[in-house]
Order: sequence, then structure tokens, then C-alpha cells
Amino acid sequence: MFFDNQKFFEFETKCREAGINVPIIPGLKPLATLKQLNLIPHRFHVDLPQDLIDAVVKAKDNKAVSEIGVEWCIQQSKELKEHGVSFLHYYSMGKSKNVKKIASALF
Repeated sequence: MFFDNQKFFEFETKCREAGINVPIIPGLKPLATLKQLNLIPHRFHVDLPQDLIDAVVKAKDNKAVSEIGVEWCIQQSKELKEHGVSFLHYYSMGKSKNVKKIASALF
């Protein structure tokens, strides 16, 4: 799971340089609540980009956070596809409507 595509690109490059040639499928998680700003980095040991943090902190409620999370994930997905990534995995964590919105925007 990552929120900065550069992290994925760097990880993939290191794997390839080490001779790992299996498919590497990126895992994307659309943020859905303000609480996830602290929960996700703590539980999954991932960094959140400052731009995403700033946008979520400014959100007036969790509906707005969800919209920010969906849009962030759509942009991440588009960039990954532009870089030739064939498969994307979405962590819905009980928020399947968010993933449906993302899929509808991409496919």
C-alpha cells in the first residue's frame, strides 16, 4: 500500500535490479475518514504525502475526506496506468462504494 507513486516506482526498480521478475501489483487505498490519517501510517508503516494530508485536514467532514481519497486514488491510478502498470489492487476495507467510483472513472 502506498500513496505516492514514486515509492512504487522505486520499489519496482529495486526489485528488478535484484533479479525479481514476478509481477508486482500496486495496492491502493482511498482514504475515507479523517481518523485514517493516523491509523493507516501507524498500522501499515506507510508515509502519506503532505499534499494529501493538507487536503484531508481541511475537509469539513468524512464525506469530503472520502471524496478527496477517491480523487487522489483516481489520479494515482491514471499515473500508474500511464507508466505501463497492467494491474491495480484496491483496498476497500469495507468502503466498496469508493472503489466503485474509482473504477467507474477509470474504465
